[in-house]
Parts: sequence; structure tokens; C-alpha cells
Amino acid sequence: MGRKAVFLDRDGTIIPETGARTADPDIEPLPEAIGAIKKLRTAGFRLAVATNQAAIARGCFTEEDLAVAHEALLEKFAAAGAPLDALGYCPHLPEGNVPEYAVVCDCRKPKPGLLLRLAAEHDIDLEQSYMIGDAERDILAARAAGCKGAVLIAPDPQTVTAADAVAADVGRAADCILQMEARKNG
Repeated sequence: MGRKAVFLDRDGTIIPETGARTADPDIEPLPEAIGAIKKLRTAGFRLAVATNQAAIARGCFTEEDLAVAHEALLEKFAAAGAPLDALGYCPHLPEGNVPEYAVVCDCRKPKPGLLLRLAAEHDIDLEQSYMIGDAERDILAARAAGCKGAVLIAPDPQTVTAADAVAADVGRAADCILQMEARKNG
């Protein structure tokens, strides 16, 4: 049996929404993301980033560019005392400009393939795991993968969603997950 985890979307969840700069190695983690990851790790969760990176299929940057940015990001989280256990991405977009990436795949959220792959590679028990993301596609991927729960980051707590909770930022989303776990164990 695998370990419980929290899957985290990247852009708009643990780093600022940056648009075309998603492969910039100078992007800093959101301050609340550091605290959230520390809290979740202390509670026994593995932390895995699952991100769509369609800009590769659009020809905005290469997988090599993204690898440099991801290595820098992982180093920044580790240096802040909030290491991440895994980072996976989907480079595909059916209407992309780069033919090898302009395909329909099972790893582009809202499909569950990326979460399923990360779970298999990192001994993660999906039924004991959660997702935090800033888009409904993140929540739908978690549901399709069989995750226990999902929290949507949205400015309006009245947002209609398939999520178990809505939070203003990743720090509050982590608190929601810890509350869900406490209810389960209490």
C-alpha cells in the first residue's frame, strides 16, 4: 500500500500565474506555498506537482527549458525547507504548433493520466490522497484518478465546483485538507 500525498497544480497554485514565462528559472514560489508544503509534510503527506505545460506544444519553449526551470524551482522549495517529492508535467495540446506534442493524451488534466503516473512512480495511494489546484480541470483529474478529496483555489468561496472545498490560496487549501483528515481520524 502506498503513501498518502497531496498533488499540487503549479501555475497559480504554488507559483504566481505567469502566462508565457512558465519556463523561467527565476520564478519564485508563492510565500504561502512554502508554509503549506511544510504543514502538509509534517502531517505525513508526500507532495507531488502535476502541471499542464501546453506552451511546449505551442512552441513557446522546449522540454529542456522547462527542465531547467523545474530544477530551479525544486531547489528553491528545498532551500526553504519545503522539499517536493515529485514533479510531473503534460507537454501536450491537440491544437498545438509542434506536431510531436499536438496530440490527444491521457496526461493532460482533466484526464487522470498524469496523477496515475506520478502515483505509480512514487508509491502514492490515490484513495488516501488529495489535489489542490486553481482550475476545475485539476479537480476533475483528481476525481477521475480516485483521489480522496480536492480543494479549488478561487477568489470567491461561493464558486460552484466539484471540489470538496474552496480556498483563497494554497495555504488555506492545505488547512482544508488537514481539517478533512482530522474529521476522518476523529
